[in-house]
Amino acid sequence: MENEKVPNPWKTLSEKEVYSNPWIKISHHEVINPSGGKGIYGVVSFRNKAIGVVPVDDELHTYLVGQFRYTLNEYSWEIPEGGGPEGEEPAITAVRELREETGLQAGSLELLGKIHTSNSVTDEVGYLFLAKDLKQLDSSPEETEDITVRRIPLAQAVQMVESGEITDSLSMTGILLAARRFGI
Repeated sequence: MENEKVPNPWKTLSEKEVYSNPWIKISHHEVINPSGGKGIYGVVSFRNKAIGVVPVDDELHTYLVGQFRYTLNEYSWEIPEGGGPEGEEPAITAVRELREETGLQAGSLELLGKIHTSNSVTDEVGYLFLAKDLKQLDSSPEETEDITVRRIPLAQAVQMVESGEITDSLSMTGILLAARRFGI
């Protein structure tokens, strides 16, 4: 099914920025909803694109990064991911994030897909890549990242998604799309 051109039933009466920092902007909207009633909408806009990379080696293993996520107050297993600044091609960000977080360099990179991470509250767009032909180099995580890297079979990563051990939306989507490419 293709994306159909459907007219926008929402009417924006006003928009006001209520918070901003180097990573996000939050705006308050006064709207007329599709039923014709007045209402409000809050929108979180990210200054960067979300980029995720599923590295898969010749033995069909992938590499996950584990780190404590402040917003969730819990440890999270994820694919290598990060923010891509406006104007930077998502593939460039993917190569950089893969290297920074895992030390891996990809011989080939393929776009797996594009997602909207939580489209009821944010306009954030995510891009997912499959990295193959991997070469191990040194990693260089950012100062906010205290990362553990695990190499596991891609099939085990799928099981971690299915069991709820992996809950990050980019990671879940990327792992399942990559597994599909390999018939897992």
